[in-house]
Amino acid sequence: MQNNDILRSLRYTFDFGDDQMIRIFGLGGLETTRAEVSNWLKKDDDEAFNPLGDFKLAAFLNGLITYKRGAKEGAVPLPENRLTNNQILRKLKIALELTDEEQLKILELAGRIISKHELSAFYRKPEQKQYRLCKDQILRNFLQGMRQYYREGTNESDT
Repeated sequence: MQNNDILRSLRYTFDFGDDQMIRIFGLGGLETTRAEVSNWLKKDDDEAFNPLGDFKLAAFLNGLITYKRGAKEGAVPLPENRLTNNQILRKLKIALELTDEEQLKILELAGRIISKHELSAFYRKPEQKQYRLCKDQILRNFLQGMRQYYREGTNESDT
């Protein structure tokens, strides 16, 4: 899954404006401009499209954690140079303070039913036997379910 697609999905889900996007990147330790954000959000076939690297997406996700949960004492965590779908899923879980049940419901909204054990396998260390790689389709389903959960009012709580 392309990082730009993830960024577009999160922007739409939470209805972030340009100023909020710039602020979230800043909270993650990456100063950016409106033009850069705009180019990352453009469709792939637009000539102004600019691919979003893992480091920049990691900065955005770290900023999202701070934006949603508040700043922690100490230094801002450094963004990773390489991101896996498992790390993206973990950062979204942390930012949105999602329980296992909420994550399973989000996946179910997108038509993906998995067990609690399958979900926990995504959060294990890669060297553990029970570790499971989060494939693009699972992440895509999770983002789709998030849209329904947060944007379309399927979330019963006031998150």
